Amino acid sequence: MTSATDRLLTHALGVQWAALPPEAQNAAVTFLHDTLGVGVAGRAAPDADAVFRAAQGWSGAGPCQVLGRPGVGLTAPYAAFVNAYQIHAQEFDCVHEPAVAHPLATVAAALLADADRAGPRRGDTLLTALAVGVDVVATLGVAVTTPLRFFRPATAGIFGSVAALCRLRELPLEVARRAFGHALAFASGTMQAHLEGKPTLPLQVAGAARSAVQALDLALAGIDAPQQSIDGPFGYLTLFEAGFNLDEPLAALGRRWRVTELSWKPFPTGRAAHGAIVATQQLLAQGMQAHEVQRLVYRAPPLIARLVGRAAFAGMGPAHARLCFPYLGAVVLRRGRVGLDDFTPERLADAQTLQLAQQLSVQADDNPDPAAFVPALLEATLADGRVLRQPVARQLGSPEWPLSPEEHLDKARACLAFGGLPHAHVLLAALMAVLPVHADVAAGLRSVLNPG
Repeated sequence: MTSATDRLLTHALGVQWAALPPEAQNAAVTFLHDTLGVGVAGRAAPDADAVFRAAQGWSGAGPCQVLGRPGVGLTAPYAAFVNAYQIHAQEFDCVHEPAVAHPLATVAAALLADADRAGPRRGDTLLTALAVGVDVVATLGVAVTTPLRFFRPATAGIFGSVAALCRLRELPLEVARRAFGHALAFASGTMQAHLEGKPTLPLQVAGAARSAVQALDLALAGIDAPQQSIDGPFGYLTLFEAGFNLDEPLAALGRRWRVTELSWKPFPTGRAAHGAIVATQQLLAQGMQAHEVQRLVYRAPPLIARLVGRAAFAGMGPAHARLCFPYLGAVVLRRGRVGLDDFTPERLADAQTLQLAQQLSVQADDNPDPAAFVPALLEATLADGRVLRQPVARQLGSPEWPLSPEEHLDKARACLAFGGLPHAHVLLAALMAVLPVHADVAAGLRSVLNPG
């Protein structure tokens, strides 16, 4: 029987751009665009400059660009590290909800770094690699039948990144198999960072992107590695997940393009809070006033309560606040939205927001699906005794409720401005429109996002 490793890699190495249906091609371009904007915004994320300085010390100067940092470059592993950190640091990057993973934070960061050092790569080649990388991450995620144990954006992300790199290089199966084996040795990512709301979360994503590049290099150097890295007795799924079934996800390869299943994040917060944020906005639009609210409860699947049900408190950091619906909901009640500027020390210390946050909570319902985001219900109890209810059946930004082209471009524009490139949005949009036929993706992106 063919191993899961070989089935994933045979798929990844064999896909051609022309074989992708138009919706998959469009999604690859769209979500790369989204990811690049988010990565530039991450240039201004908390700790981003410190992370970049640390990477400079590890790397020294190199040929690979770092998003939003003109005139500086790092070696490929550390350019991938910093770019992945910047993409995920503000919880604004796209997500594959059923897999509970953020595929492009790792995959796009690794691909951009390798395209910078490996010579000209056509746009359709890079986009194909991106699509198959998403396939691998999502396949590993949706195969899981038990609750989240490790931080899947990093643990599955490294394998998607390696598959994408091998497709970009058009490597033979035996080399790609070795690269997967090295990725198994490097795979890591703990949910303790999520539990404590620490910036280690994006650092784990960064480490996965860096290690993917290093796994590729070790495989290219001819160093042998485990062959059954996915479903072997001590393979990735066996070690990192309590239960899994690969039969249906593997059978879907080549028929179900996971890049079309990605969701935008319309808010720079944990995805699990988005349904509650939109529901709060909807109640406000119906006439509810913040000063009327005595209690606001979001009743949602257990995954949601686990991910964003934490309490708000004075002195919490941005990483905690982005994963805290009581804080996020209080911001929405007071300002009508939540954005990149809501995580400064001043905003996080605002006494009125923190007081209001004490009236908000998340309660787990009895949904048995360990990866469910919906259905959910927001219930507001008002001072006059009225109870308002807003059901949540889908998430804004999901394939069932996608951002409009205008909303997508507005998000990109805001991200680029936040990252210090307010005039780049027109050039980036123009580049993305012709990206599949562009002869040198890395050079094109450098001219727009890292000029000078």
